[in-house]
Amino acid sequence: MPWLCCRAMGCVRSFKRSKPQGLKPRSLPALLARLKPCPSLLSRPFVITLLLVFAQNAFAQGRIDCSSIDSKILKRAVHYCVRVPGRYDQKDAQGQLRSLPVLYYLHGLGDDEQSFSRSGGWTLIEDLREHGKIGDFLIVAPEGDASFYINSADGKQRYSDFFLRELVPHIEKKYRVVPGRDGRAITGISMGGYGALRFAFAYTETFSAVSAQSAALMLFSAEDLNAAAESRLPIMNALGGVFGNPIDVGHWRANDPFALAKKNRGALKSMAIYFNCGQSDDFGFEKGAAALDKQLTAEGIAHEYRPYPGRHSVNYFLSHLEEVMEFHSRAFARTQTSVASR
Repeated sequence: MPWLCCRAMGCVRSFKRSKPQGLKPRSLPALLARLKPCPSLLSRPFVITLLLVFAQNAFAQGRIDCSSIDSKILKRAVHYCVRVPGRYDQKDAQGQLRSLPVLYYLHGLGDDEQSFSRSGGWTLIEDLREHGKIGDFLIVAPEGDASFYINSADGKQRYSDFFLRELVPHIEKKYRVVPGRDGRAITGISMGGYGALRFAFAYTETFSAVSAQSAALMLFSAEDLNAAAESRLPIMNALGGVFGNPIDVGHWRANDPFALAKKNRGALKSMAIYFNCGQSDDFGFEKGAAALDKQLTAEGIAHEYRPYPGRHSVNYFLSHLEEVMEFHSRAFARTQTSVASR
């Protein structure tokens, strides 16, 4: 089983998949070597102090665990990566190891579970944590292929069932997590943004917060898409394998975030919701985002919508990642405070 465990003080890797660039090891002897021109600094008290500081910093560094789960539902191994904060391994004031909430991150079409790491997203998040801008929570990035994170119309690829019945229980068994809805949130970009909103709006009892960047929210009806299929538009190549070719109208509507938001509008009033989109999105997804904002506003569902300048690009996603992570940090803080007061 492929896995990865990277710490800021060094890396140990074993891969069958592509190898993201790890962090270069740093050692105390290497640091001390730089102090040789000033022998007086190398007194015993100074060295002991430096050792303590060095050990504390190393202990606080987060890590990325990458592994896979053998899915009985999908009948294959599904890879995933988990960002684990450094304080996950530290004891609290009562000498107990803490349980942390979990944010599930869904990648876009054409990416995989390691794309967040390759783009620099993990590094940005670690910087936010080190500067006290976000709290501690696990981030789980599963491999989603081109599934749109739903069950396919023909029933052959049941990704949604895998996610809810196998992945989430697997993560909650492997890591110390805050149990239940209050300890779970979901986010995604592009195809993953669609998946995150679909999961949250369909399973309001499972997630307490959701966010999406440039979500693949399409205002086309299934009938419109089938008409487009006759013109052999490229979009059908991405949608056909999941929604059917021609598009299965019932399946399309059953997984439509707009329809789900309307169906479950009462339950969504207790969910934290955030989404943004570049106003020059290459696929026109800004229209879907604006329509969702309008619908949620009309239904009286509290949410945060941020239309920004920008296109459908990695640079756009990374430039607003801080805002997304701060949103989830605040949402987790509110749910944990609510739990503590019950």
